[in-house]
Amino acid sequence: MPARKLLNYLKQLDDDELLERKQAAEYSITQLGIAFTVYTDGGNNIDRDWPFDIIPRPIARKEWDIVEAGLIQRITAINMFINDLYNEQHILNDKIVPKHLIEGSKNFLHECIGITPPHGVWANISGTDMVRDAKGDLYVLEDNLRVPSGVSYMIENRQVTKRVFPELFEQQSIMPINDYPMRLYDMLASLSPREEEYPTIVVLTPGIYNSAYYEHAFLAQEMGAELVEGADLFVDDKDCVCMRTVDGPERVDVIYRRVDDVFMDPEVFNKDSVLGIPGIMRAWKKGNVAIANAPGSGVADDKAVYAYVPEMIRYYMDQEAILPNVPTYLCDREKDRQYVLDHLEELVVKPVNESGGYGILIGPRATKKQLAEYRKLIATHPRNYVAQPTLALSTAPVLDGRSVSPRHLDLRPFIL
Repeated sequence: MPARKLLNYLKQLDDDELLERKQAAEYSITQLGIAFTVYTDGGNNIDRDWPFDIIPRPIARKEWDIVEAGLIQRITAINMFINDLYNEQHILNDKIVPKHLIEGSKNFLHECIGITPPHGVWANISGTDMVRDAKGDLYVLEDNLRVPSGVSYMIENRQVTKRVFPELFEQQSIMPINDYPMRLYDMLASLSPREEEYPTIVVLTPGIYNSAYYEHAFLAQEMGAELVEGADLFVDDKDCVCMRTVDGPERVDVIYRRVDDVFMDPEVFNKDSVLGIPGIMRAWKKGNVAIANAPGSGVADDKAVYAYVPEMIRYYMDQEAILPNVPTYLCDREKDRQYVLDHLEELVVKPVNESGGYGILIGPRATKKQLAEYRKLIATHPRNYVAQPTLALSTAPVLDGRSVSPRHLDLRPFIL
């Protein structure tokens, strides 16, 4: 068992040796410039070194094979669902997913109706959050499909771990992950509307003040792609996207966008946006440029839609879900809503369109005032909320200061 081998190895190290390796890891992170931005209410954003725990989390190959198969199954069904929504809408007409659920989603973009992107794939890159319960069973917590982030930290974490525990990689057969940028490049290149040996691929970033800017720059550099902001691109009179260069305009084939839909095109969405490119939706609709992830893919990011993924898998693939969902109550359903309101102090309540933990109510930790506020919110806007039971999660050892203590963890695999 990988976990047992790791435990036996760590037992050979005393507290001082562990602390030395922790300090070595922190030094490596500083030297590599691995950072993220913390947003504050006052607008004084802070750049911080990436927090890194040196104790690895081993996953046995046998278990990983199940996870991999389950994630492939899941994202395949989700992409079939998104493509169906923007075209024939069979799943709505057959009443597997309620029509009002989609019509009430702010991430369902009417501008995308009738579009089928390359390979019929809308979510080219996804990050699926998973948790393990106290019994050891894995559950899918949520799907991140619009602009999933974090993969660069996964790659850098592995590099730092190799520096801190080189002997572990000599003793164990560990799957490599350093080929992710090239796999990402190959996937993006396959979307190109032109048959070019080396299509022009760009990474579109909101800019240096975005919390994931480090990742945008990292992936662009590793792929050999250009890192651009909206002002670096324009749509020409042939409805092609071009990049401004010192040698003149250069046509862009594929855009790996890290900008939310609402900011992508001021001609179509937020007219005040300076992050996107006027006319880009027009160019995309005409097939002159590929965008990953495709505009409109966020409709499946909705946490109310998440509850229907097992049904999607049955409907489109005639299979049972390999990876189960966390049981979910949809506050839009009268029966579910009443249960949630009656048991609010026992549940976790989530806004359907938020991510990163924003707007979540953890019932067992909430004050009476918070519970009262959420009862009012749920009663007023039931479509905007779902609730889930508080799972008894497993723990993993974390080096906290000078001692090792148990912590709850989640896992975010990335699927191309």
